[in-house]
Amino acid sequence: MVAALWVPFATLAGVVTSWQVQGIDSDWVDRQQAACRHLPFPKAEYVAAWSGVVLGVSAVVVCVLLARRVRRECGGRLAGTKAGLVAHIGAWAGVLTIPLELFLLYATYSPVDSGPVLGDCG
Repeated sequence: MVAALWVPFATLAGVVTSWQVQGIDSDWVDRQQAACRHLPFPKAEYVAAWSGVVLGVSAVVVCVLLARRVRRECGGRLAGTKAGLVAHIGAWAGVLTIPLELFLLYATYSPVDSGPVLGDCG
């Protein structure tokens, strides 16, 4: 089942894309310091932050829908099949990683109090 394999893939991809927010932000600060001026905020950081949350939540939603389908068609539990077990484990991992993804989304939109220090640009 493709849906069962989507769950762990989306969970992992959600964490990876959310984690890219930190790298994009660090690169942006480094570019500002090198240019000695404030640069526009990178839109890629917004895309990465939202992608992480969407992938993480979609993993859990797909797992729930898959479980309902298996229960309706087979009358059994999702974890009773190999593909279902993979989806079940991936969804639980997704539930654990969604708070991280939400925090990084929040951090993307929260204002930076002091801003990047541009250093000695004289």
